Amino acid sequence: MAEEIKPSGKGQQAQGDVIKGDLSTILIGVGTLLDSTIAPLSKFMVQTLDSLSVVAKQILEGVNSSLNGKK
Repeated sequence: MAEEIKPSGKGQQAQGDVIKGDLSTILIGVGTLLDSTIAPLSKFMVQTLDSLSVVAKQILEGVNSSLNGKK
């Protein structure tokens, strides 16, 4: 009769290492993709908030000068 061949523990461990390696590669790729996407967006948000603060300051100065002129 033919004997049943069972996979050795080393073969199973190697497959697990490959899966873990592939998963870490995917996670690193996703992290790099997110980083390259978020960095320009954050710069855009900073510029937008800076512009809004300048506009808000000008509005407040205009209101302040209007109120001071009415006294």
